[in-house]
Amino acid sequence: MCRGHGGAAGRGAAGPVRVAGAGRWSLAAGPPLPSPVGRSPGGAAPRQGAGSTRGAGLARSPSPCRASAARRLRPQQPPPPPPWPPLSPAALWEADLTRCCRRPAGSGTRRHGGRDRRYSQYQRMLSTLSQCEFSMGKTLLVYDMNLREMENYEKIYKDIENSIAAAHEKISECKKQILQAKRIRKNRQEYDALAKVIQHHPDRHETLKQLEALGKELQNLSHIKENVEDKLELRRKQFHVLLSTIHELQQTLENDEKLSEAEESQETQMEAEAKQ
Repeated sequence: MCRGHGGAAGRGAAGPVRVAGAGRWSLAAGPPLPSPVGRSPGGAAPRQGAGSTRGAGLARSPSPCRASAARRLRPQQPPPPPPWPPLSPAALWEADLTRCCRRPAGSGTRRHGGRDRRYSQYQRMLSTLSQCEFSMGKTLLVYDMNLREMENYEKIYKDIENSIAAAHEKISECKKQILQAKRIRKNRQEYDALAKVIQHHPDRHETLKQLEALGKELQNLSHIKENVEDKLELRRKQFHVLLSTIHELQQTLENDEKLSEAEESQETQMEAEAKQ
């Protein structure tokens, strides 16, 4: 058991003591706990009291029938909670170092041998310090690992943001391509409809041949028309000349008739005068 600086015994404290301002449970004024390396403060193995469960069980052991009947009749109860919350390894190391530092250098020299006691205390303090140093190095490594993980996560986040932006750009390009494909499909449907309508009409080469033949025929007909018009004009002129000739001939015949009538009338007058 640990002693204070004044040499008073530290017996009687059965639980952990809350250290003011420490923010954790400390065992400075409580009973000694086993070392983190599995040794007692004095270097000896912990002894078991006479009133322990093992001793009680050896002193008085009921018969198997009575024990089974008692287990059947006894209601099942949950295990009792621990007297104090579990301590972290850092708190255990702090409590161990506090006990070692509070124990005076000459304590226990008359009872257990001062040199072995101090050597075991020294070895225990070195072990505790090495464990603290190992824990601190481990914590620093974990901190460095966390920093690297944060940098890695930031890099991954940036990569994800870049990939999302690239995906948005690709989606916009795909939308444009879809609109263009819809336009092309619409034009193709219109082209197919026009092609079906065009298939009902003759071929272009045949149509051009027919147009060329019709052009030649039209040209021939125009020549024929010109010839007919020339002939008609000629016949019109000839008919006009004929009509004028007929008119002159008619005038001439009328004049001849008038002359013949005048001669006949003169002859009749002359005959009449001759008769008188």
